[in-house]
Formats: sequence, C-alpha cells, structure tokens
Amino acid sequence: MDLNQCIKIEGLSCGYRQNQVIKDISFDISRGEFLGIIGPNGAGKSTLLKSLSRSLKPSAGKVFYQGKDIYSLPLKKIARNFAFVSQSEIFNFSFTVNEVVLMGRTPYLRNMQKESLFDLKIAEEAMRLTDTLGLGERDINTLSAGERQMVIIAQALTQEPEVLFLDEPTAHLDIGHQVKILNLVRELNQKKKITVICVLHDLNLASEYCRSLVLLNDGRVFKKGSVKEVLDYRTIEEVYKTLVLVKENPLTKNPHVLLIGKPSQERIDDKG
Repeated sequence: MDLNQCIKIEGLSCGYRQNQVIKDISFDISRGEFLGIIGPNGAGKSTLLKSLSRSLKPSAGKVFYQGKDIYSLPLKKIARNFAFVSQSEIFNFSFTVNEVVLMGRTPYLRNMQKESLFDLKIAEEAMRLTDTLGLGERDINTLSAGERQMVIIAQALTQEPEVLFLDEPTAHLDIGHQVKILNLVRELNQKKKITVICVLHDLNLASEYCRSLVLLNDGRVFKKGSVKEVLDYRTIEEVYKTLVLVKENPLTKNPHVLLIGKPSQERIDDKG
C-alpha cells in the first residue's frame, strides 16, 4: 500500500434507485490533500462525496481507506476517522451549541456514557478554533447561517477526524463568512494535516483554497489535476457551456474565472 495514499476509488458507480449518478469513477486522494470537487449542477458532486464517506453504498466498485475497503471497517472506526459537514443541518430539538459540539464525541463513548473532562477539553478546543466559544449556551436554532456552519465544523473537529468531507460549506453565506470558513478549513488542513475533500460551487473559491481539483461532468471525471490544469478556459467552456475568461489573480497567481455575459440591449443601443 502507498503510505501517502489516503483514499483510493476504483470503478465507483452509485446513485438512487434506478438513477445511476456516478459512473465508473477511479482516482486516488493523497494524505493531507485539499481536494475540491467541482462541476455543473447534476454532475454528481454531492453523490460522490456521500459515497466516499460511506453515507451512500455504491452499486459497483470500491472505496478504500488506508488500503482497506471502507465497508470492511467497523462503523465506529469510520465515525472516528471521517467527519461530514453538509450545506445545512436541521435540528428538530432545541439543543445548545455546547450539546451540538459534544455530539462529535459520540464515536468515542459507550452507550449512556457521560463525556469526560478529556472530551470536554477537545470540544472546547474545537470551539476555540471556530470562534464559537461565546455561543455555547445559545440555542442552535437561533444562530445565523454563518454561526451555525461554524458550530457544525466545531462538531466535526470534536470527532478528531483524519478526513473532513464538506458539501458546499459556504452555500447561502455572504462573502465574509465564506472566506472565514474556508480560511479555517485551510488552516486545519495545513496545521493539523487533516485531509479535506470539499464540494464547491464557486470556481474562484475552489481556485483560491484547493490544491487539486476533480471536475465532474455527467457523473464521470472529466478532468483531475492541479488548479491551473483543471481551470482552463477551454475545459470550463466545454463543461459549463458558457463563455469565460480565465485570468491570473495578481496576488495569489491562481486562476480567476470571469464570466462573459451577453451584452444587454441598452449597451448595444449605447454603442450604436
């Protein structure tokens, strides 16, 4: 087994009932990677993420973690090593933020076992990292979307995962919260060496934060590689069916995707 390899995907196909969404996908993910999964709506991004994290069983193919089929591993090991952050969690009960974050220790506790001082310390550190300590006694349902997402990330960190899966973690958030969340995720990736696999809708956020990208189209890998290799204007135009201009960000040197919209009638009249 390649010691640098974290996850290996072989011939993966999966979907829902008769609808095959992911079709015969194969690629590897290295330890400590920050991988972005991008693609147009309906390409299979979220479905792929669910399958990699063992939330959705494949109809064909396998996913390996540390050289072992994830379905051969005990569920508790998966729960300790994989943490999943979705677009938005729904809480039907009035949990406090402290209670929600401590749920991340569940894989380490026996039935009815109360959290130890060690568990509380880990949760406190996760809340410190996510700047949510001051929210501890608040009802989770009273928080803003950005605050709630930070709490869910704190819960994920409390699991002490080796792999962090994020499904469009910045969806519906303003640019301030988008940057705050992705800055934190990058810091976790770099300092704690957590492998990050993140579905992103915004190509420019993917360019700035990810180290490598997988571009999906119609349930298949259209292209995989570095940010500069994948975010090529020809590739984007072919997959997204729209005209774009790709420029280099003058500060970060990463590709920046600019949309080329159809000129409005007012502009045409002005030029005339």
